[in-house]
Amino acid sequence: MNAFSRRGACPALSAPMQTGDGLLVRLNPVAGGLAPKSLIGLCESALRHGNGIMEVTARGSLQIRGLTAESARLLAAEVDALGIAVRTGVPVELGPLAGIDPQEIADPRPLAERIRAAIEEAGLTPRLGPKVSVVVDGGGQLAMDAVTADVRLSAARTVAGIQWSVSVAGDALSAKPLATVDADAARDIAVAALRMVAEKGRDAHTRDLNERQLSSLASWHSVPPPSVLPDISPARGEISSSADGFFLASLAIGESRGDRAISPLAGEMSGRTEGGAQERQPTRSPVGLFDLADTHALGIGLPFGSMPAQDLIELVGQAANLGATEIRLAAGRSLLFLGLSAPAPLQADAAALGFVTAASDPRIRIAACPGMPACASGRIATRAIAETIAGESTDLLDASLTLHISGCAKGCAHPGPAALTLVGDENGAGLVVDGTAKALPAEYRPGYDAARGVAGIAAAVRHARHPGETAAACLARLGAAGLAELYRRN
Repeated sequence: MNAFSRRGACPALSAPMQTGDGLLVRLNPVAGGLAPKSLIGLCESALRHGNGIMEVTARGSLQIRGLTAESARLLAAEVDALGIAVRTGVPVELGPLAGIDPQEIADPRPLAERIRAAIEEAGLTPRLGPKVSVVVDGGGQLAMDAVTADVRLSAARTVAGIQWSVSVAGDALSAKPLATVDADAARDIAVAALRMVAEKGRDAHTRDLNERQLSSLASWHSVPPPSVLPDISPARGEISSSADGFFLASLAIGESRGDRAISPLAGEMSGRTEGGAQERQPTRSPVGLFDLADTHALGIGLPFGSMPAQDLIELVGQAANLGATEIRLAAGRSLLFLGLSAPAPLQADAAALGFVTAASDPRIRIAACPGMPACASGRIATRAIAETIAGESTDLLDASLTLHISGCAKGCAHPGPAALTLVGDENGAGLVVDGTAKALPAEYRPGYDAARGVAGIAAAVRHARHPGETAAACLARLGAAGLAELYRRN
């Protein structure tokens, strides 16, 4: 199966992925951001070679859709001519304000580069699946708490100074904590975890590691590190002895080895660490104004992560006229404009063009793929439904939940569970409660009328909600069967 047809791959510039609306490529600049001129150049390439739509993903990657095999090659050549270096290999992701946020606990960039180098030196990239990733989070105004990863390294203030809390398989709330250690040990644990995953095959993730492996990783920092990362025994799936005699003892969960060992069941969880670390604040929306040392960063969102390239060209041109020097991609389908002499005029221009300019905008809470007619796989007009719901059911879309609208069961826009999912199939628009687009819908209504079904749910929440109660909590009280009936009958 070639790269143009393989589902589940990461559609890098050199390996586009086939979708219902042509080939898709995903770009992550090495520099972390783009000059206004470079982003305008990319938009012009998308107009020439794709379907003229620019996207920013939930993880902060730039996507260009609607390509053919030939136009994808032409696009790659133009990206090279623009001088845009794009990342390859295992994604090691940073927050969009990394290194420039005065509120971050530590600059994550040096550690991220050391992890990238260690991954390449160990030859792990071809042995790991395309969805394996690492997050290095320095904290601050735009922490990466909501981004899932196989390995997470989060900066923490402890009694021992700045250290890194290492966890695996999830976001800041769900990941399993391993240890809180210095940067050297954090790098070693991260790469050792990826070695274990690589040994299990290209379909594996850290969620597939067993308790013995997790306890080995947690005890890594309690003994002197080897000069070379050890190999992994194919038979046992554990880290084996290295040539110099180093080994990781297989500890039972909860056992410690020395005063510095931390159980996989202790340590960082949603910002908490042992040793007096400070609790991480809730994740902030990337839309809005952020204070930097001598200036500001302005976050502007793409509704549902998508915008016509021509509109983005206009916005970026106006930003350049206002002094913008760099535009960074942000998790949460947004762009951060740096160096503006006056943010307010650009906010007004963005709002007039249809961009998201306020963190309270209900469109932020909706994940919607292109759907029909843009995507051949789509069975419902996802974006039209999303716009209607955002306009009519605003009070349902608070910060406690995400509404996912998927044109088909692939669930490309939001692979994980959502409080409410509308999914298109041959029966119309199905409603899934607290699940993914792949789940069996609890109830259906015609695709053209799906927004009215959600409006019925919103009206019930409006009536039943207790003072101070979130929409998600109210939905849970109403129950899946009740929500399905509300969706069907309204």
